[in-house]
Amino acid sequence: MQLTNHVEEATENDAQTSESGADQQHLSSLTTLIEVYKGAILAGDEKTVSDIEAGIHVIENEKNELVQKVSALSTEITSGKEKYIRLQADFDNFRKRSEKERLTIRSDAQGEVIESLLPMVDNFERAKQQLKLDTEKEKKIDASYQGIYKQFVEIMRSLHVAVVATVGKPFDPSLHEAIVREESQEFKEGIVTQEFRRGFLLGNRLLRPATVKVSSGPGSKKVPVAAEKSTEHPATAARVDE
Repeated sequence: MQLTNHVEEATENDAQTSESGADQQHLSSLTTLIEVYKGAILAGDEKTVSDIEAGIHVIENEKNELVQKVSALSTEITSGKEKYIRLQADFDNFRKRSEKERLTIRSDAQGEVIESLLPMVDNFERAKQQLKLDTEKEKKIDASYQGIYKQFVEIMRSLHVAVVATVGKPFDPSLHEAIVREESQEFKEGIVTQEFRRGFLLGNRLLRPATVKVSSGPGSKKVPVAAEKSTEHPATAARVDE
């Protein structure tokens, strides 16, 4: 009966106080309960002792259940955070992959269009080499041609199309297509000496390799005729003296 009164008193006090006051009141109730428990033990009141111990056991079980629930909730929260992080990472990877694929498709489409226009560039280059500017009419044709060609070149540049460097550069099989190898006194072995057809790049992508002539080195130098004669005379003279 005494334990029941203490519990009811603690419940009423908890309902009437704020959260901070409730904690203090709860501590006070526990202190009172402990004092009653001590008194019951000293007085030999087995029933009160038994009731208090039963109450403590119930509280202990409730505490363990709460600890398990908190642990389970904490695990769920952690698992939820991990799932969210994984989903976020998957989404970021998907977005990056989609963007890369989009750029690849766009680059491929641009490359196909530009490749189809490269023969036109070749025709412009051939026309420029063959055109003679002897008459006023030919000069007007050349001016018109130069204007069109300039516009075409500007469009190609705006699409990040670049010409493959050739003459004077080391031969690069990833950029150049060698159709002739020839000795050269001017260029070292492996250096491009002449360009037959221009190559083009779209960014880092090769649209068409440049067809070129490559130096095979200086080769064996021929002795000038005058030098040959100068070396022959001493030998002849020696034979005559003999």
